[in-house]
Amino acid sequence: MSSATLVRIAVLVLLSSAGLVLAAGPDGKVLRVCADPNNLPLSDRNGNGYENRIAELVGQDLGLPLEYVWAPQRMGFIRNTLKASDGRGGFRCDLVIGVPTDYELTATTRPYLHSSWVMVLADRPELAGVQSSDDLLKLPAESRAKLRFGAFTKTQPLDWLFKHDLFEQTVAYQTMSADPDEFPGQIIAADLAAGRIDVALVWGPIGGYFAKQAKTPLRVRPLESTAKYKFDYLLSFGVRQQDKEWRETLDAVIARHQIDIDRILDEYGVPRLELPRLVVGLSAGAKP
Repeated sequence: MSSATLVRIAVLVLLSSAGLVLAAGPDGKVLRVCADPNNLPLSDRNGNGYENRIAELVGQDLGLPLEYVWAPQRMGFIRNTLKASDGRGGFRCDLVIGVPTDYELTATTRPYLHSSWVMVLADRPELAGVQSSDDLLKLPAESRAKLRFGAFTKTQPLDWLFKHDLFEQTVAYQTMSADPDEFPGQIIAADLAAGRIDVALVWGPIGGYFAKQAKTPLRVRPLESTAKYKFDYLLSFGVRQQDKEWRETLDAVIARHQIDIDRILDEYGVPRLELPRLVVGLSAGAKP
């Protein structure tokens, strides 16, 4: 037995005797993650998304090998993955890396990401001074009338465009496509970069990543939440409601590795807002 293995065993024994180790996963043998195989920058089958990287971090912390259950993250995703039977008395997978903190379909851990919907702006002279949605609305009417917007159906940004009489200048993209080869980032990777639209209103992680990848200069600015329009959200890990010890284990993992998670998110250009102070100040294993 190698010295590294002996050290690991010794550490686990000490932690266990101190009462700091909880059950690592519902079966304790493997970390099964429910993920979308084609949804960069979040996840893909080749492990190139930031959620893949975070899943690897969780597996390394808990000493568990990582396996994926792939499914398009569309309607029925939780039902077909996290809550679906594996036919052997268990479930197909045990963890979704990114869900809203108040998500009703799962129990959620302490949040690890606070982000918002954003405007991704083309490199146009008339947009140079736009730093906020208010700046956009204050543009001269003639300049604003020439702009073409892109937004997803059934989202707050599309409602905001409609409210401000910009809907007629907007290309509405389907939130969910039946084509597994399509992904949300195409609104920037294809249409915005090619000049077919001038401003894309998208979820921040998507906007930040694809703006960073674009060959033409693009700027990312957050949409500010108001009393009527909520644009910012907290993201957590999602688990089944009954897996309380598993959720507590993951709370502790996030607390130990929030700095590492932040570094991963920065590598992918994910726009981040400040996490609530209550969350930042929590000790490992504590609940928000």
